[in-house]
Amino acid sequence: MGVPMGDMDMEARISLITLGVSNLERSVAFYRDGLGLPTGGIVGREFEHGAVAFFPLSGGLKLALWAQADLAHDTGLDAAPVSPTGVALAHNVRERSEVDAVMASAQRAGASVVKPPQDTFYGGYAGYFQDPDGHLWEVAWNPAMLPE
Repeated sequence: MGVPMGDMDMEARISLITLGVSNLERSVAFYRDGLGLPTGGIVGREFEHGAVAFFPLSGGLKLALWAQADLAHDTGLDAAPVSPTGVALAHNVRERSEVDAVMASAQRAGASVVKPPQDTFYGGYAGYFQDPDGHLWEVAWNPAMLPE
């Protein structure tokens, strides 16, 4: 007999973050060529609404890019503009100087810098950019939370 859902806690094991994008090819180029994230490219083109690109991240986490129209179709929700203050993804670096380097790479790739890198209230150094679809990324060096 199964456990009723109300009695089961969700495990903290997010394995995939999917970003809905307006132009899949452009977004793959931004993340692959501009930011240097590895990917096998776009897969699933043989399926209607199935084209997607995966990028392995640290800790087994993956980033997926999926056309926003296909994500809307799959969920049954209407496509809506990205709200950049609704979610922010963070890329933590090991050295303060890496913040400037990553931000410069993102800008060269077509990102909009919305907050140039600067000292933070917690003793770190960080800035924000938006990808071509408006998804917000923080690039941060936090001496109290260095990546492994």
